[in-house]
Amino acid sequence: MLFNSIDFALFLPIVFVLYWFATNRNLKLQNLLIVVASYVFYGWWDTRFLSLILFSTLVDYLVGIGLLKQENLNKRKVLLWISILVNLGFLGFFKYYNFFLDNFITAFTFFGMPIQAGLLDIILPVGISFYTFQTLSYSIDVYRRKLEPTQDFVAFAAFVSFFPQLVAGPIERATHLLPQFYSKRVFNYTLAVDGLRQILWGLFKKIVIADNCAEYANMVFNNSDSHSGSTLVLGALFFTFQIYGDFSGYSDIAIGTSRLFGFDLMRNFAFPYFSRDIAEFWRRWHISLSTWFRDYLYIPLGGSKGGMNMKIRNTFIIFLVSGFWHGANWTFIAWGFLNALYFLPLLLTNNNRNNLEVVALGKLLPSGREFLSILLTFSLTVLAWIFFRADNISHALSYIQGIFTPSLLSIPTILPLSVFGLLAFFMTVEWMGRGEAYALEALGSRWKRPLRWGFYYVIVFLIFFFMGKEQEFIYFQF
Repeated sequence: MLFNSIDFALFLPIVFVLYWFATNRNLKLQNLLIVVASYVFYGWWDTRFLSLILFSTLVDYLVGIGLLKQENLNKRKVLLWISILVNLGFLGFFKYYNFFLDNFITAFTFFGMPIQAGLLDIILPVGISFYTFQTLSYSIDVYRRKLEPTQDFVAFAAFVSFFPQLVAGPIERATHLLPQFYSKRVFNYTLAVDGLRQILWGLFKKIVIADNCAEYANMVFNNSDSHSGSTLVLGALFFTFQIYGDFSGYSDIAIGTSRLFGFDLMRNFAFPYFSRDIAEFWRRWHISLSTWFRDYLYIPLGGSKGGMNMKIRNTFIIFLVSGFWHGANWTFIAWGFLNALYFLPLLLTNNNRNNLEVVALGKLLPSGREFLSILLTFSLTVLAWIFFRADNISHALSYIQGIFTPSLLSIPTILPLSVFGLLAFFMTVEWMGRGEAYALEALGSRWKRPLRWGFYYVIVFLIFFFMGKEQEFIYFQF
């Protein structure tokens, strides 16, 4: 079920009414309603996916119970590895089986030993990368004794399948989200209004910005050989805004929807395109995944405690694994490797922890130096996104080669002025709200009611008047 669909527009108010008016006096019934609603939401794509998420839930719940009763260190490790192997095993099979098999066949053929092996027609379950990492965080934290394992299966099932963030995050930690299912929720009008405001901005990002940019990005990338260098640059820019509007828009809708039900989800984006260096960009982009890899991979590998060689090794591992997490294609690995290269100078000069504060906070405009830093970081990010969007490595390289030709200085053949105007409006609002959790948050406390409601109507008008051709959320494929 898509957030931007009529189905969800009917589904959400029904669940909301049942949640607050039919089950509000019984916490267990509320949690059970969330589980049922989440399974309906998830099964809307394909009911076969439900057995997978149910099995994963059962495994990690039983592992948690086992860890609660087990004090022997070796047996605790066995239980943890059961959780890791089951979850990553499912993820590896559904997402990477054909990738590894295809590369295995190619490698043997290259060395003159062709082999015959059939690829499987595997359907990738929606959101498997997200809920797999979410359940793993539970098992790992219980193993580390950072979290008391739950004996409430319904609460745990609700945590794993919570429909607002089930298919594309944020990837919640069990230490943060699971305890919220133990406490009685009381309807908070202010929180709900704030949630609706964030949902509205998320829908604008997705329907107006991402979907319109997707149309032109696809037009350019799908026929990149026939476009001028200047048009290729525009295609890369359109994809840059498409993926941000698409993914951060999903996160805004997920976080806002959660607030309607009395839940708090972690922030997933913090205006990353205003970053002054790549390290800051990665502190602001897909925060739930970046911090997951930091806590469960980077730090266990030694983090930054060792020498510079260990820091470099661990940094490249993190970025390469992050790239591979996104999909079974060498383009994602190249994208991760390129970002690691971007990060390397900051690491070598110990400048990777600069720019921790919001850029030009309290000022209308950034300084000249800040502007150039933002422009450079944004340009490097756009270049990396080409690998992310390209069909394969050859396509990415030919796309970049096509940019750096004399036609780079020509007039682009695609000039959608309306989209440029929408992007200018979008980035202006984002810039003005960069000190908040999301761009429209300040409206609730700083703007007078007539002006605030007038702005809401403007956004609603833009959504209905400029909605692009419906596109599936990009991160559903991951």
